[in-house]
Amino acid sequence: MATGHLFRGSALAAVGRKGEVALPPFVLGTIARGSDSRSVVVVPHETDPCITAYDPGEGAAVDAELERRRLRGEALGEPADAHHSRARRAFGLSETAPCDPAGRIVLPPLVRRKSRIDGLALFVGTGTSFEIWNPQVAREAGDEALRELAEFRLSEGGRHALQAEEERG
Repeated sequence: MATGHLFRGSALAAVGRKGEVALPPFVLGTIARGSDSRSVVVVPHETDPCITAYDPGEGAAVDAELERRRLRGEALGEPADAHHSRARRAFGLSETAPCDPAGRIVLPPLVRRKSRIDGLALFVGTGTSFEIWNPQVAREAGDEALRELAEFRLSEGGRHALQAEEERG
């Protein structure tokens, strides 16, 4: 993804029984501007109980960040297994989720289970990536801004998103 194409915004979307979810306009627009890829890479977040997702074109930047952190860790005396753990999480647990013509992806079962995504998904732009949260888990997070965002999105349209998914499904 070219510099300047950042994921900005938030949205709530219904998640189907098999993990299918419509990507919100702020995600689809950023992907369309950033590359020809009609997919996203999804991976469990390093520390939070959510999914991190990004354009496949960002893979080299993810690798470069891992290398930067490895070198910093070595300089600080961090054990090598910390780097290997980060690399496994970043690449071994990641999956590419193709986007269908309607703008939907299927969240893979492993990342969905690890992030407790079921029924609704809260999408949160974080710059070169975006997060996908179970909005109820986000409401319990230690981040006040995230809690407030989840509360707002749930009060604004959580019921409507669930009803729409039930009608489709």
